[in-house]
Amino acid sequence: MTDTSDIIAVIGFGEAGQTFASAGSWGARARVHDRLTDAAATREAKRADYAAAEVRGCETAAEAVAGAGAVIALVTADQALGVAVEAARSIAPGALYLDLNSVAPETKRSAARAVEAAGGHYVDVAVMSPVQPAALASPLLLSGPKAEAAAALLASLDFSKIRVVGPQVGRASSIKMIRSVMIKGLEALSAECVLAASEAGVLDEVVASLDASWPGADWGRRADYNLDRMMVHGLRRSAEMEEVVRTLEDLGVGADMSRGTVTRQAKIGAMGLKTPPQGLIAKIAALLQKRAKAA
Repeated sequence: MTDTSDIIAVIGFGEAGQTFASAGSWGARARVHDRLTDAAATREAKRADYAAAEVRGCETAAEAVAGAGAVIALVTADQALGVAVEAARSIAPGALYLDLNSVAPETKRSAARAVEAAGGHYVDVAVMSPVQPAALASPLLLSGPKAEAAAALLASLDFSKIRVVGPQVGRASSIKMIRSVMIKGLEALSAECVLAASEAGVLDEVVASLDASWPGADWGRRADYNLDRMMVHGLRRSAEMEEVVRTLEDLGVGADMSRGTVTRQAKIGAMGLKTPPQGLIAKIAALLQKRAKAA
């Protein structure tokens, strides 16, 4: 029988959780809970996800966390603090709590206070790339007093790109959040640019001009990829950008541009085009058609 100290509890089993657990064959070690099993409409589909990854599904987060040697939190940004507070009620003394959620440093520090008060050890983890196709090769930044222990745990789970960036909770998330100003901001800007260019009938000219200004950038391909990410993940990315705004405001630098990114990501994500068509022209057409129907 597997020692419970070797068990990992995974809270949240969306794209990231499923990708990591399946790639690492975590089945023998993982106890998993996702809140979609709480609702009748989504329960069976989520249980099928557990079965596909060969992990043990739990009816509650408390069941997954109790006695586990480590907890990995992989939920949406708006759920991250609540999940940490809930997990703290059941966490075993000395267990590691690895917070992989994309939230502001202060949100992570609040989560850390709840976990540490309950006797757990909180570690700030930032996932620095899309989880697909990188999977367990996704770059991870770790910070916190127990970051080295967490790095060893993650290596045992077959993650291959792990870097400890300091002993302070919030340092890893600061890097992630501030990077997102540019990454998700460029997504929003490129979407705004190509949608307007298409409506004006000058898309080819605009893309050619951008390519001339930034040789090798291939703005058509980049805009296609950026639209794809926003169509599939825009709502989640908008929630993450709310945390970016909080980060910037906490730092006192202002968040004027990032507030616009929140709005643009949310609008495209809310269109519900979860299976985008292939190619930039087709994506633009789908978005404009959806907008016209909603008008």
